[in-house]
Amino acid sequence: MPAHSSGPGRRGTGPAARHGADPEQAVALARELHRSALDAATANRYPSAIRQMRRGLTLLDVPGINPEQRLEVRTRLLATLAFCLAETGNVDDGLTLLAGVDAELTALRDGTLRTVLWTRVNLNRATLLCRVGRMEEGIARLDDVVARLEGVVARGTDPEVVDLLVLALSNRGNAHGEVYRGDRAIRDLDRAAALADAHDLPLRAAIAKHALGNAVQRAGDVPAALRHYHEANRAFQELEPGLLLRLRIDQAEAMISVGLADEAGRLLDEVLPELRRERIGQDVAEAELLRAAAALQDGDLVLAKRTAGAAQRKLARRGSPAWAAVAGLIALRVDVSRALGAPRRPTAAVVARAVALSGELAALKLADQAAFALVLAARLEIRRGAADRAAELLRGVPEPRRTTPIDHRMLLRLCRAELALARGNRRVALAQARAGLAELGRMRDRLGDLELVSGTAVHGRELGELAVRLVLRGGDSATDAKRLFTWLERTRAQLYRYDPVESGVDAELAERITEVRRLSRALLRARLDGLPTARLEVLLRASRRAANQLGWGAGPWGTPRPVVDADEVLARLGDRAMVSYAVADDELIAVVLVDGRVRMVRLGSAAEATEGARRLHADLNALAPDHLPPPLAEVISTSARRQADKLDRVLLRPLAPMVGDRELVVVPTGALHVVPWGVLPTCANRPTAAAPSATAWVSATREDRDPANGVVLVRGPGLLAAQGEIERLADYHADAKLLGVTEARVGAVLEALDGTRLAHIAAHGEHEPENALFSRLELVDGALFAHEVGRVRRLPHQVVLAACELALNRVRPGDEPLGFAGALLASGARTVIAASSKVGDQPSAAAMADFHRNLAGGASPAVALADAVAADPLRRPFVCLGSG
Repeated sequence: MPAHSSGPGRRGTGPAARHGADPEQAVALARELHRSALDAATANRYPSAIRQMRRGLTLLDVPGINPEQRLEVRTRLLATLAFCLAETGNVDDGLTLLAGVDAELTALRDGTLRTVLWTRVNLNRATLLCRVGRMEEGIARLDDVVARLEGVVARGTDPEVVDLLVLALSNRGNAHGEVYRGDRAIRDLDRAAALADAHDLPLRAAIAKHALGNAVQRAGDVPAALRHYHEANRAFQELEPGLLLRLRIDQAEAMISVGLADEAGRLLDEVLPELRRERIGQDVAEAELLRAAAALQDGDLVLAKRTAGAAQRKLARRGSPAWAAVAGLIALRVDVSRALGAPRRPTAAVVARAVALSGELAALKLADQAAFALVLAARLEIRRGAADRAAELLRGVPEPRRTTPIDHRMLLRLCRAELALARGNRRVALAQARAGLAELGRMRDRLGDLELVSGTAVHGRELGELAVRLVLRGGDSATDAKRLFTWLERTRAQLYRYDPVESGVDAELAERITEVRRLSRALLRARLDGLPTARLEVLLRASRRAANQLGWGAGPWGTPRPVVDADEVLARLGDRAMVSYAVADDELIAVVLVDGRVRMVRLGSAAEATEGARRLHADLNALAPDHLPPPLAEVISTSARRQADKLDRVLLRPLAPMVGDRELVVVPTGALHVVPWGVLPTCANRPTAAAPSATAWVSATREDRDPANGVVLVRGPGLLAAQGEIERLADYHADAKLLGVTEARVGAVLEALDGTRLAHIAAHGEHEPENALFSRLELVDGALFAHEVGRVRRLPHQVVLAACELALNRVRPGDEPLGFAGALLASGARTVIAASSKVGDQPSAAAMADFHRNLAGGASPAVALADAVAADPLRRPFVCLGSG
């Protein structure tokens, strides 16, 4: 951003120059226009700033102005104008203009003023150099600027000089961060923030915090970066909202680094139109580049290629060769993905392009990106059958540095594994996969939020899939089955292998969630009243994002537990059987653990099972309303039974000789997380528990949990068909505490949950597929979100959610299911009873009465639920999640 000393809040454009204007008045008006233009430029409103500075320059044409004054004001105007023109056009044009201004300064007699103006000119020049990737040139010039300013500050504390020094330190710190010199970056930025605080420059302090976030992000500490971004965000909202656009770009980059590509994409889609309106050329291009990266991570190759190409063209026009090369690398990644996924071997041309781009990136001193391009070339050569050439390319790839991005590390591991496999060395290939996933796990262990922990799985997806395919090639022996089970546990649902640290919802997060609750209710009312909703939808999205980001900056989510092996699971199962499902390419596989043995069964097409699960889910949703016309209900029921039978034939009947009539523990995969197991004929009246992973199930069945006492029964509003349900359930539990509709407020329910043995919540609920932690239960004063329940200090051992669809999860890469029930399990609940489809009020009430009667009689949750569901399985699609 341009160097300037004016604080925020100054506005006004001043009148246009008039023929015959007074020279002193013309200078005063030109100064005022410059101050106003600086404010506009600082807020990234470059077109407005350019107009004002050109008017100021016109004013200086008035005859009779003192030459020294004219030169001073003209220098200020031209220095900022050059920066703005460079930002909205070509950088070289701006640098040329700055060089001319620098040359004119030799005519200025006042030495102190000449130093200040020289500093402004060269600070803008350095900033532009850094903006287009000429980092070393920019840092060298910033070194000169800082040295001169330090000398002036040592002789006094002129406010303008202090302001410039703070900005120079911030810019140099940001530049050091860009080239992974973290210690230097943090030193400069900490000093900038301290100087800004000492001299009451709050906007400068916020800018330094923003830059500090960038520096620690590049050092790999994403939670710390998000905390700094949050502090800067609060200050920018109050002091200069125009700076929020750049902050959003950097927040999106952090999201992509931890696998939250969809969230980053939505944020960038909101930011880009505003950036284009303000004609912020570099920021538009960088935002497009990141949008391409998010689309690539999300598997949208068409969008990735289009936006990467648009960014590359803009950056080339701007004179930003380094950034243009980075955009070219994303475009190359798209083409490599297509080439590796095609039936034909990749062409030599795409290999040559990758090698050439690597050389170009190396010449631009972009070492990590250059290495990444070489690894892409090596993967292509492996696919072409040229293993020796691939090995030669990999020898040119240096070992990753501490600051090398995690996706670069995982790709190198993947390529080494593929090379080992091409040479017939299966052991080395699996060792590379094991080492890569362990490395990813260490990154995950530092993260402090459910979404971040689950999102990182995307970086290890291909490595895990390769390992599973390798194991499956070995055969179907018991040894192979055990090995496959171990790899499945290493690659899936890692979110659920943590003992959460004890924490509550901090005050600021609670305030944000309250705001989300208020906006959600306002939006619902507006929809019911037929009022416009666009503004409320924008506010709600922003509020949800702010709440999420507060959680993202938290400390580590929990203490990691080791992944269990098959022998540990067999010892815990007793008379039960476990079926762990997996998919490799389009093949569905079941690993069955029963009677001390581990066996593998190949079940056929995964696509067929996925489609069957989705169709069954749709039929059960259609069957849910309480008062369907009998003919329609019969048609839907017939379809649902047909789908359930087809799914049963794929998933369970081939396993019947092994599992017999035992209780089942099921570890689903992908779309199978939506299956209500009690609806399938093989599971009719069979106690069945579903768990995210075997590791999660073993943890949920541990006995070393804190003691819990009491039962809390909660009834939400609007359940007209279930009047008296909670009161009837209380008859089964002598120690029950009832919270009726008027008492069941969000705060009261959260308080009641803490330390309780069993909690039953009867309320309308909704799964939020795009933002799983905002899945909700509707209470009398608004929604109770998964965000809040997941942070209760001591969750109940058993939670019953008598609500629609809250067993659903958003399933992320790595089979990471996340939703309301998932948040409960990840946060320490042993068992969650919830519906995987919509369910009517009447069948829900009836199912829960049967369930609690069985539970009070001493049955386990899985046994109690199996009996309750069997009475009317299609209308009672509840599942037992967790320990069972």
